[in-house]
Amino acid sequence: MKIEGNIVDVVNKRIFSGYIVVENEKIKEVSEQENDSSQYIMPGFVDAHVHIESSMLIPSEFARLAVCHGTVATISDPHEIGNVLGVDGVKFMIENGKKTPFKFHFGAPSCVPATVFETAGASITVDDVKELLAMDDIYYLTEMMNFPGVLFEDPEVMAKIQAAKDAGKVIDGHAPGLRGNDAKKYIAAGITTDHECFTKEEALDKLKYGMKIQIREGSAAKNFDSLIDLLDEFPDKIMFCSDDKHPNDLAAQHINTLAKRAVAHGCDVMNVLRACTYNIVKHYSMNVGLLQPNDPADFCIVDNLTDFTCQVTYINGELVAENGQTKINSVEETPINNFNCSPISVRQIEVEATSTNVKVIEVEDGQLITKKGEATLTPVNGKLISDVSQDVLKMVVVNRYFDAPPAVAFIRNFGLKQGALASCVAHDSHNIIAVGVSDVDIVKAINLVVESKGGVSLANGEEQKVLALPVAGIMTNKDGYETANAYEKLDLRAKELGVTLGAPYMTMSFCALLVIPELKLSDKGLFDGNKFEFTSLVYSQ
Repeated sequence: MKIEGNIVDVVNKRIFSGYIVVENEKIKEVSEQENDSSQYIMPGFVDAHVHIESSMLIPSEFARLAVCHGTVATISDPHEIGNVLGVDGVKFMIENGKKTPFKFHFGAPSCVPATVFETAGASITVDDVKELLAMDDIYYLTEMMNFPGVLFEDPEVMAKIQAAKDAGKVIDGHAPGLRGNDAKKYIAAGITTDHECFTKEEALDKLKYGMKIQIREGSAAKNFDSLIDLLDEFPDKIMFCSDDKHPNDLAAQHINTLAKRAVAHGCDVMNVLRACTYNIVKHYSMNVGLLQPNDPADFCIVDNLTDFTCQVTYINGELVAENGQTKINSVEETPINNFNCSPISVRQIEVEATSTNVKVIEVEDGQLITKKGEATLTPVNGKLISDVSQDVLKMVVVNRYFDAPPAVAFIRNFGLKQGALASCVAHDSHNIIAVGVSDVDIVKAINLVVESKGGVSLANGEEQKVLALPVAGIMTNKDGYETANAYEKLDLRAKELGVTLGAPYMTMSFCALLVIPELKLSDKGLFDGNKFEFTSLVYSQ
């Protein structure tokens, strides 16, 4: 196969008129030659850090959607399913991914469970990490979220880091807000990347000590605008990633949109393209071609280098997408799961009004960090309930692995005016999380998830909707586009009921992620992420 066009050579930082020859899955020849073609042939896009599970799709379905945007590969952290099913979950992701041409590069989860302050379905020990790192299908040690463990040299944490070093595989980071000497020590332990920078100043601190920065723009966490000015200043140290991508967003766009935004911002086009191809491939030693002779034939064709609309995508010389239509067939997959809780009752989530002053989780649209606020609630029949007038709503987390008392707190800035939302996509342990106006609707929404053994739901009086996620309680084995459409309808309905957040289910899912400050809720109770300890719901001066 011979293709003419303008060849984007990210390795040698040049663009020239010519052609490529593909033979036996590889780039046999790249030649310079004048032609009349206006199309651009470029390496396929790579996502530098993504949790496939957050798309609610199994890897084979994720691939079907992603290739339509020119994506050929990902660096994928499977710790979501790891928290549910342990090593077996990681192996499920690898094996399912192999059933498509797409190039998933999975890592060995470093922090399962994420903390001891929540209930997970499994643990991944030092020996498990060593077993995984010995596999050719495992490319790195995934984000080391236990940064206090690194700073205080926890023996288990350090053993996992050493295992990665012994295996010759790189180590990903996760250290939101870490600065100064703490950042220096964390990086000196051998941790090479971070996707959690919220400010340019924080990123500069980490760059100074040798870390590479992954600019994240996902469905919930959006740091692109804060960090994009770093690209032209540190072109070899920046990568683009999504981290978490809901199915409707993935159906619409992927890393190609970040390239479009970066070029529109004024960034050098070659720096932009290296941030989503070359820099990632080289850092992780990926089995992904960069449009060089003898490379795997992994490339896409776009009609210009401003909006990056993908015309065709090839992986190992195979046409996998054309004009926005996937060429990858769906894979039949039998669900695996770990879901063992019973339906709950209203009585179980009632809060006695021992005090009317409560701590409140304050969310911010587009951010994973939450603030610790307070509110004064008016008791009703001796109980504390949601107060829509203050935009203070009840939040509940229910253990999905065995029956246990639900944990209850309050959240602000959600915007919901009626009804309730619930989800079993709740990082990182994936217990059930819900937010709602009335206790009755909260319980209905939770029980819809319980009955489906995983899913996302909405309840508003007689209205009850659920998108079932039977694979580990967090993914579906159904068609990706049908799933995207079903999720889009839930998202839209939530906004019709008053939600003001761009991605309400995704924002809610991170309210259980204890490793990101300040205030979160696990199935065991309200958690102060700054002090790294449980805290009372009652607010005291």
